[in-house]
Amino acid sequence: MVHAMDPSNDQAKLPAEEAAQAQRPTENTTNESINKQENGTAADVATISESTKTTETPVLGSTQSQKPPTTQAQPVTMTRDHYNFHSLGISLNTAVKKARVLMVGAGGIGCELLKNLVLSGFGDIHIVDLDTIDLSNLNRQFLFRHEHIKKSKALVAKEAALIFNPQVNITAHHANIKDSEFTVSWFRQFGIVFNALDNLDARRHVNRMCLAADVPLIESGTTGFNGQVQVIKKGQTACYDCTPKEVPKSFPVCTIRSTPSQPIHCIVWGKSYLLNEIFGENEDQSAFDHSEDADNAGEIEELKKEAAELKAIRESVGTPEFCKLLFTKVFTKDIERLRSVEDMWKTRTAPESLNYDKLLVKSANAIEHAKEILHDDQKIWTLEENLAVFNDSLERLSRRLQEARKLPASTGTAPVITFDKDDIDTLDFVTASANIRSHIFSIELKSRFDVKQMAGNIIPAIATTNAIVAGLCVLESFKVLKGDYQQAREVFLTPFAPARLLAPDRSREPNPECPVCGVFNANVVVDLEKTTLNDIVEGLLQERMGLGEREFVVNTDRGIVYDPDETDNLPKKLADLGIKPGTFITVTDDSDDDVMVNIVLSIEIGYFIPPMILYSLVTNVSDRTFGPDEQPFKPSFTETPDIPRKPARPESIVPNGHGMNGASNGDGPVEVSQGHKRALSSGDGQPAKKQRLSEPSTADDDVVIVDDAGGAIVIDDD
Repeated sequence: MVHAMDPSNDQAKLPAEEAAQAQRPTENTTNESINKQENGTAADVATISESTKTTETPVLGSTQSQKPPTTQAQPVTMTRDHYNFHSLGISLNTAVKKARVLMVGAGGIGCELLKNLVLSGFGDIHIVDLDTIDLSNLNRQFLFRHEHIKKSKALVAKEAALIFNPQVNITAHHANIKDSEFTVSWFRQFGIVFNALDNLDARRHVNRMCLAADVPLIESGTTGFNGQVQVIKKGQTACYDCTPKEVPKSFPVCTIRSTPSQPIHCIVWGKSYLLNEIFGENEDQSAFDHSEDADNAGEIEELKKEAAELKAIRESVGTPEFCKLLFTKVFTKDIERLRSVEDMWKTRTAPESLNYDKLLVKSANAIEHAKEILHDDQKIWTLEENLAVFNDSLERLSRRLQEARKLPASTGTAPVITFDKDDIDTLDFVTASANIRSHIFSIELKSRFDVKQMAGNIIPAIATTNAIVAGLCVLESFKVLKGDYQQAREVFLTPFAPARLLAPDRSREPNPECPVCGVFNANVVVDLEKTTLNDIVEGLLQERMGLGEREFVVNTDRGIVYDPDETDNLPKKLADLGIKPGTFITVTDDSDDDVMVNIVLSIEIGYFIPPMILYSLVTNVSDRTFGPDEQPFKPSFTETPDIPRKPARPESIVPNGHGMNGASNGDGPVEVSQGHKRALSSGDGQPAKKQRLSEPSTADDDVVIVDDAGGAIVIDDD
């Protein structure tokens, strides 16, 4: 058995001279403390000064009047920065305190990462997160408490983190990182960006923005017990899209409560939230009684109402009112409350609540034929059919729960019903609930067969994994601040691997074929209502960027808007082409030889100043304004840039199987007619080049979209 040592007894055994020496701080310690006092507070300096005073000991037999004994020397109190100073060194510690960093995501990894950042002394931190706090977050996102449920993650995380280090400046944004306010110029103000996200689309967006702004990005993620950290720096390391990514088959539950955008979000909501709330473990609502914060009185009162409603619904299981009570709470009242948070719906379609009584009348025929509806697994049910299945599955689950309550309890807990993909009752309930929620949020509905495949693939988030990954992010950030990218590592957390828990590897080289980082980035300020596509094509690309007589294609996220064979869009304003602030315009070199890499232009907003106002200005004109004699665009460069070339491709070898006449067996090269760069269509012998896509309602006429032989990829921006 190990006993705690008594320092006083141990010191009593020392000789008197050694004991006196142990009572006094050494000269070296005192000097170090004084040298570091500029990093502490006035109270710290006073403590250090007091601790250096010696204690006078009266001499035996002396006639001098006895002085009262002085108090024992107090231990030296050090500030947190004192230890950071010794751990990191002068230059790195200074760089950390001066750094302005962005953290995207305040969930599982984000909470751990924010705590690490403030304790490490990062001086200026911005947080962006759109989500609100859910009950399921509390088991691993330790910055949040029960009284924070339904509040903004970013705002609550800021207040909680400031307790660790009040000297840090934290700015919280309750917003979507894809909103137009977060432009490339906004990203450029940061020294490092940390990704703590849980979905592929947002990760790719931040990756692209950081590359365009030339800001280092530290990417991180977890899946169950596995984790990964990657440093991304344009031109030096591989980016997030340098290797193909599989579409994720599972999503953390914390992302689906407020703003679902995919069917899987609604499926997980029905399985992990709604089913458990009604037929699973009951929540303990006693925590509401411990809060006396007047600032949260309104929110706490609202939570008490919701708790009372939930309790009433659980107690009404098996009654005729059960279905209506549950439907009204989750598909009417909760949706209306969510819709009232206006910031969430600035850039997306707001949900529409449903009325149970009205929908019930419309569903009379579906309810009558519920058995036929349940017979087909592959069919996607209508809203009315989903209500019929919703009511029918609730009745079945209610009977099961009531029968289980009548049986003698084998354990001390109440009977519960949990999801099983092979349990038809729970599967029907999850399918119907998810589809009704999908309808409310204008999301694609799924068949019961699809739901069964998707609902069984949820991987839980592990708090320990988040903590390890967050720590690795901060360690890699130190290397980034020193500019030592050669020492940066791509680290994989693999607890079940046979070799090691942490598997660090050198950062991969950029993929020259990567469509995201293997490009030339440039910013251009334009007046969307004045600048035309012709200004960009001729004035910027051909003249200022040196493309000259090269053939190239210009496209946006809406499709191709310019091609050498199609010039109808040239006189149109950029606003009429659907181009907005933050839009990326991609230019593809169509030359046969010496091909340039793709050029990606980031559009930023500028303004045209009329002559009378311009001449009245005393100060210089801003770089975001245009005078009457200036071109209606301002690029981020002054001299003609040196745009890299794509690596030469090896000549293709003609495969075997061609006949003596050169005929191909269907896998040979496509014949291109003289004078056309694209293959001829099989119909009329003309190049396939025009395709009309949807356009902004403000446009007066159609926007011509070119569809080349390779096909135009249109990315939905939801």
